[in-house]
Amino acid sequence: MDRKNYQALILILCCWLVSCKKDKPEPAYSSLPGAIGNVYVICEGNFTSGDASLYAWASGKDSVFGDIFESVNKQPLGDIFQSMQHIGDKLFLCINNSDKIVVLSSATWQQTGTINIKKPRYILPVSTTKAYISSEYNNKVYIINPQTLVVSDSITFPYRNTEGMCLYNGSAYICVWDTACGKLYQVDIITNNIIREINLPAKAPQEVLIDKEQMLWVLAGDEPYGTTATLSRIDPTTGEVLHSFLFPANANPFKPVLNAAKDTICFLEAYNKGTMPNGVYKVGIHASALPAQPFVADKANQYFYAVGINPANDEIYIADAKDFNQKGTVYIYRPDGTVRTSFNVGSGPGHFYFDN
Repeated sequence: MDRKNYQALILILCCWLVSCKKDKPEPAYSSLPGAIGNVYVICEGNFTSGDASLYAWASGKDSVFGDIFESVNKQPLGDIFQSMQHIGDKLFLCINNSDKIVVLSSATWQQTGTINIKKPRYILPVSTTKAYISSEYNNKVYIINPQTLVVSDSITFPYRNTEGMCLYNGSAYICVWDTACGKLYQVDIITNNIIREINLPAKAPQEVLIDKEQMLWVLAGDEPYGTTATLSRIDPTTGEVLHSFLFPANANPFKPVLNAAKDTICFLEAYNKGTMPNGVYKVGIHASALPAQPFVADKANQYFYAVGINPANDEIYIADAKDFNQKGTVYIYRPDGTVRTSFNVGSGPGHFYFDN
């Protein structure tokens, strides 16, 4: 479960007073489409309820399909669907609180296997025979073979909560979301050894991205645990911090994503003590300051919990998780910030995966 989920408790209670009924389940499909240029919506579900779900949006047809896993496989997906990755002819689904990765055929969505991993968070494909898996509450990144579905090894770190990762020039850059950790780790993907520790201007690194100029961006911080957030641009060759934005003390940014050109970062500002308005923010890679106002502001009784940018057309997808007990809603915005359409999904939509 994403730790940001806990901050929604007050909002959830308020929403529950307004509406506490659950939506009716969607009927199973008599037939399902094949490859349809999917935008997958990763629905966490409600913590410990075991109601995680996978939805697909056919962007070329403006059609939604869900819950596709349960419809195809006639069984629940599990508890807290964290993230997914397409490797080869398979889809790998991290089911965090169920301690497993569910493996599907990308053509049929039929389950073809399961990999047992403690609290899996994110998957970084390294080669056709290797992928890294970060792990919540643990000080390891697990190594799997995507072809054989075997856990082959692990990499041990000095701190717990391995989290966001990215690949660049033969190395993996790995965040460890621990308030005692002030480093970004560089791992050689051939030897799986940590070869460098890059000092950060703040602690608790959670996400790392790479922009169009091949510079790293690291979002660090954990406001609920007393660590102020920063967004830093780093040269991966030298390890130099080129620029660092310091957020207000009570700000709680999360889930940064890049646009198609990789020159703009969008991120969410969580419900907090009111330091920053809530919503989706945009910042250019050469900006001199953080934006003061959101690009898309949420409204009363909304809880923006996921943001994604479709690399095919730069449309911005924003998920409203509401109270985690009813269906969430996904809004699709044009690049100019106007709403194009919306559709309902499962409980707790937390991430998007663009399978273009």
